[in-house]
Order: sequence, then C-alpha cells, then structure tokens
Amino acid sequence: MRKFKPKNNAQKEVYYKDRFYVAPKLQREPITSDTVYCADIENLSKQVKIIENYIECGTLVIWIERDSVYQALATLKTIGYDVLSELSAIDYVEQKGGFEIFYQMLSMSRAKRLRVKTFLRKNEKIESVTGLFRSADWSEREMYDMFGILPVGHPYPKRILMPDDWVGHPLLKSYPLQGDESAQWYEVDTIFGKEYREVIGEEQRDSARIDRYDSTRFSHLGYEVEYGQKIEEGVEKPQPIIYQEEEGVLFVTKLKPENSKELKERK
Repeated sequence: MRKFKPKNNAQKEVYYKDRFYVAPKLQREPITSDTVYCADIENLSKQVKIIENYIECGTLVIWIERDSVYQALATLKTIGYDVLSELSAIDYVEQKGGFEIFYQMLSMSRAKRLRVKTFLRKNEKIESVTGLFRSADWSEREMYDMFGILPVGHPYPKRILMPDDWVGHPLLKSYPLQGDESAQWYEVDTIFGKEYREVIGEEQRDSARIDRYDSTRFSHLGYEVEYGQKIEEGVEKPQPIIYQEEEGVLFVTKLKPENSKELKERK
C-alpha cells in the first residue's frame, strides 16, 4: 500500500520555484476617473447589489453576489456589453473555502471591457448564463471539466477536454501535478486492460523526468548508442561522437569533438 500524502494543495509542491518570489499586485483605481464606467455602475446598481468596484489595468471590475450573476449580465448586455469573451474559475478552496468565478465582458461599440466577479463556496450552485450568451456554452463545460463546477441549467453538461470517464478535475489545486493512480494508468487500462499494467508500466507524466538509460526517448551526452540499444545501469561503453556523416558535407569543415569548447559558466 502506498504511503498517504495529504493533497489539500498539491500544486504548492512543484519541483522548481523561487521561494523568495512575491507576485506583484496590480494597482486599483477609483471608477471616478472614467465617466463611461461611472454611468455603467449607476445603471447596474439599480438592478443588483454591487459589493465592490474598481478599475484595474483599464478594465472595470465589479464584485456581486453569486445569485445576482444572471441578472447582472442581462443588464450589462442591454447597456452595450454584448460579448462574453471568457468565463472561468480560480481555486481558493484551501485559503477561502471556495472559488472565484469571473465573467469577462466586452462592449464592441464603446471599446470598453468589464469583468464581473463573484465568490462561490464549495458545494454551492451557480446559474448558467448560456441563455444570455452562447459563448458561455463551452466555457461553462470547461469550468466543469477542470474545476468540477457545473452551472445549473446548462443545456449539455458534459466534459469537453477530458474523457467522460476521467476521475477528478485537473485544475483543482488538490489534484496532483503528475496525476493520481487513475491518471497514471488511464491509457493502459482503457486500451489494453488492467491485466497489462505490469507488462507496459505506468505513464510517466513528470515533465522534468529524464531516463539516461532509455535509448528510445532520450539522447546520451558524452557517447552515442544505437536506437533501442539496451544499456545497463552503471555500465557505460563510450563510443566516439560523430557530429556529421563520415563523408561530410561539401564546403563545410568537419567538426571534431576535440575542437569543441565547453562553457564553464554563463556569459
């Protein structure tokens, strides 16, 4: 049996990271600096309760309650925000106990962008906006596929990227970066069957993994081997390195390993 490891926030355990890096925060400006946004806030506030609003990178950001999302987007559509360019979620389950849901709106006639945000606690429901914007169809399916958030009333509630029988939701921070047991054996189990696990072996999903004894997928620095040649671990049989064919290339000086230079440090 494998040793249990807590996976509350597995993506904190990435291999390569700068522990001293602090992400810079974007500067927020009051909406009073833009008359168009001020008018939009005034119109929207008549229909829904606005918790917070500010301008960030030239985009108006509005925070509302989750039950007001459909009404808010319907109102924004009537005042000129006729394009829903994107919607998705951000996992804050470990820190805040839920998800941040955002809707990116665009007004083509006025060249203005607006972002509607709300907070959805874990296991709470949110209404689908496909009735207002057809572009929300695939975006909401992707949000379900990656985060497990399925808006109520979606016309075709199925996965869009992962197979229908996939276990888990890959963009959750609780989802292991290399995949769980189901992910590691998915293709083997689906194509060949579980009885072939020991024959084929599990999938390697670690992008940083290098196996210097695998002569079918990795090159060998320092010496050459034939494709598929079996190499015993710890036993190396150096062969001369050849950078070009034996005949060489016409008008090109043949490069020899002894004439090459190795940099000891970065310039």
